Amino acid sequence: MLTVALPKGELLKNSIFLLQSVGLDFSAFLDSGTRQLQIPDATGKAKALLVRAQDVPVYVEYGQAQLGIVGYDVLREKKPQVAHLVDLQFGHCRMSVAVKQSSHYRDALELPPHSRVASKYVNCAREFFHSLDLPVEIVPLYGSVELGPITGMSEAIVDLVSTGRTLRENGLIEIETLYESTARAIAHPLSYRLNTGNLHTWVEKLRLELMAK
Repeated sequence: MLTVALPKGELLKNSIFLLQSVGLDFSAFLDSGTRQLQIPDATGKAKALLVRAQDVPVYVEYGQAQLGIVGYDVLREKKPQVAHLVDLQFGHCRMSVAVKQSSHYRDALELPPHSRVASKYVNCAREFFHSLDLPVEIVPLYGSVELGPITGMSEAIVDLVSTGRTLRENGLIEIETLYESTARAIAHPLSYRLNTGNLHTWVEKLRLELMAK
């Protein structure tokens, strides 16, 4: 049986709709009254696990799920040992550097050396500034990262941006984009090679469905 790891949050609804289009129905997760974390597909060919987005690649890497759907941002930050299969073309957003609009910084290289940069994406932020050869202090924050510049704790933030509304409402502006992110289908490498749970067929169905859109 195929096991699919699905992410809680923004990507869940589109993930379920896409899987429905290829014959896997996990829509029970969209029922606001359910507290189930594992449900079978009606056909009995698959089951799904509902987990935090950051945990999707963990379940896939350790083989508890053969297939998973997760944002590219998580893959860039975590660098799990998984097979990257398909860009699912939804969940569009970008990883950006942002600062207070009232500041004079309009480019990441304008930040002073040893500035503080707040981010929940610590590895991505560190790699980016290392690539610029600009030494900064990365401050790990996992709540409202926008408060970093607002309170003066940091000169900038590195965070995921979709519409930019949260930044604007808090007086922040983007000054640099690290990369674009979308939802991706990933697989456990050995399971993919062995075609566990008829994995190849389901992945091909996903590709064909996306091509038809």
